[in-house]
Amino acid sequence: MHFQKLLFDIGKALSGEEVKALAFLCTDILGRNLSSVESASGLFSRLRDQGFLSAEQPHLLTELLIIIQRVRLTRDVDLPAEPSSLISPYRKMLYNLSEELTADDLKDMKFLLHSYLPRRKLEENVSTLEIWLEMEHKDLMNEHNLHLLEILISKVCPMLKDKINQLKAQQGAEGTGLFEMQVKIEVVETMPPPKNMSCSEPPTSQPSDTNTEVLGTYPMTSAKRGICLIVNNFDFTKFKNYQNREGTMKDEERLHKVFAWLGFEVEVKHDCEGEQMLTALRELASRNHGQADCLVCCVLSHGDEGCVYGVDGHTVAIKELKEPFNGLNCASLAGKPKLFFIQACQGTGEQKAVNVVPDGPEDSAVCSDAFKASDAIPSEADFLLGMSTVPSFVSYRHRKNGSWFIESLCQNLVQMVPKGCDLVSIMTLVNADVAKKTDEAGVKKQMPQPAFSLRRKVVFPIPKGLPPSLSH
Repeated sequence: MHFQKLLFDIGKALSGEEVKALAFLCTDILGRNLSSVESASGLFSRLRDQGFLSAEQPHLLTELLIIIQRVRLTRDVDLPAEPSSLISPYRKMLYNLSEELTADDLKDMKFLLHSYLPRRKLEENVSTLEIWLEMEHKDLMNEHNLHLLEILISKVCPMLKDKINQLKAQQGAEGTGLFEMQVKIEVVETMPPPKNMSCSEPPTSQPSDTNTEVLGTYPMTSAKRGICLIVNNFDFTKFKNYQNREGTMKDEERLHKVFAWLGFEVEVKHDCEGEQMLTALRELASRNHGQADCLVCCVLSHGDEGCVYGVDGHTVAIKELKEPFNGLNCASLAGKPKLFFIQACQGTGEQKAVNVVPDGPEDSAVCSDAFKASDAIPSEADFLLGMSTVPSFVSYRHRKNGSWFIESLCQNLVQMVPKGCDLVSIMTLVNADVAKKTDEAGVKKQMPQPAFSLRRKVVFPIPKGLPPSLSH
């Protein structure tokens, strides 16, 4: 009876806003949205029912009251001074942000979220804590995905970004979770590919402390997955150093079939000059992708280290291809996977076989512009960059059957998506597949290079339709 009276007295001392704050802080431990909780007694009853609160263990109350800065109340009702540690640093950070944001800040934030949340969730009476809950409900934010939150805070109150940075430091994270798979070409010659790779077993080159259950998957719930843009450069007659890219139409055909099957709306741009490529990407980034799950961009062209060529010979850095889609330039794709697949050389090399040609200069002379390979690695969160070859090496394309990389990518997507395989595992299979290929003389090899800053697994829903035929 004494403990029940203590809970009653605390409830009486709390305002309605403070009760909502406590309910928000308890969201994780109770595993539900507590926005419907209107009284302290209702919240305390739920905490008692689930074993988080009792006369013997009242320490959660101490923790909650300290967080909302009601320390004196803990002394007035004679609660133990030692708090529990049940409320996550993430949840406390969100509460502290809400306390620092002004009414004008909240108004600006609601304006920025207009394309993300329903209008009724952005009405004038909706609080900051309710905004946080709705963002979590829409899977726009969680403990391991703070990207959109960072963008919002940097826009409305930049000085509060320190609170987010402190949380990330506490989590031991550097923000993007950047991980690069880069395999030396000489290792490929002797390394046997995995024979019985299972999608449930992550590649051994991934960080060993990754908890796959915590990692989760990106949401894939929209009617359409999103846009798949294919830039296919075939005609290089304007640029004397290069021949036309025979076989590239086969690559386009395969990509179109596979990504349409996966639920993407496929758009194709042919024979783009350098500036036209950038214009097409900027236009795509300017659209509202609020109803999309992700974005795919495939570039089929000649290339060199860290760049691809337009049909006019002008180079476009790979980082320039990605830039329009970063969080600041394309907010409607923030927190969503952006998947880039590049079929192009990343260096020069001589190819003597009749039916196999590299996607680089026909001349074996090296043309180096000192572009660092690391410049192509994604530094923004939620990017995957699938390169057809490692830096400094050519990428092979059959004049009739298309490129080794695109052929393997499409075949593995068709085979492994219905098995629930995630995209990084599929890219590892592509590495193993392409590494086994040789030219007709049996001497030329190729190794793709996936690099990514994904923070979750990309698992495409199993399509309802029959998989496309990819025969030669």
